[in-house]
Amino acid sequence: MYVKELWRFPVKSLRGEPLTEATLTENGVAGDRLVHVRQRGNVVTGRTRHRLLGLSATTGPNGDPLIEGLPWQHPAVGRALVEAAGPGAEAVAYQGPERFDVLPLLVATDGAIEAFGYNGRRLRPNIVIGDVPGLAERSWPGKALRIGDALIGLYTLRARCIVTTIDPDTGEQDLNVLRRIHNQFESRLALNCWVAQPGTIAVGDPVELLEATLPPPNPGGWIVGAPYAVPG
Repeated sequence: MYVKELWRFPVKSLRGEPLTEATLTENGVAGDRLVHVRQRGNVVTGRTRHRLLGLSATTGPNGDPLIEGLPWQHPAVGRALVEAAGPGAEAVAYQGPERFDVLPLLVATDGAIEAFGYNGRRLRPNIVIGDVPGLAERSWPGKALRIGDALIGLYTLRARCIVTTIDPDTGEQDLNVLRRIHNQFESRLALNCWVAQPGTIAVGDPVELLEATLPPPNPGGWIVGAPYAVPG
């Protein structure tokens, strides 16, 4: 197995950026989800504001998120967010652990994506592992992945939400995508993961699946269903 793709999402619910190399920290991919969109005091995501998924988010030379190629604080960005999400929408920097919906890292496999039958970007993974047979990932929870010096704990399969129904290129919605996930994959695809040992990884790096029992992820940080977290 090997690292087939790497993705970072500098702004929650906006398009991700492909990487050739990534630094894994206790908060997942360095630079991931540093900014979110807030509206009238509440975090909003692509789950209810589908048009956010069509805006691009990248990382500038200084490490700060860019939205549509502009600094996230730029007035033109504010206008774009209002157009996408409605009046009062604004970008807000936040680096608390609750910014992740479940855990800070999402790992997908090419075998499961092929079985899924749609663009894997609908799943919004940070890492895609290549040369994985079929649905082998479904037996991975409780194990670990070794990539170079990095060690990744595999926690649970990810329950999927309405975001998967939005085409990442056209923005069109197809509710059959989520029906397929419910009916054929028991509503779950890809894996909720955490970084047990930091390290730098790159596309093409070999990946080893370990029959390892790791300490559970930090219960004081990433909490499923925390008030901040809205899937998407």
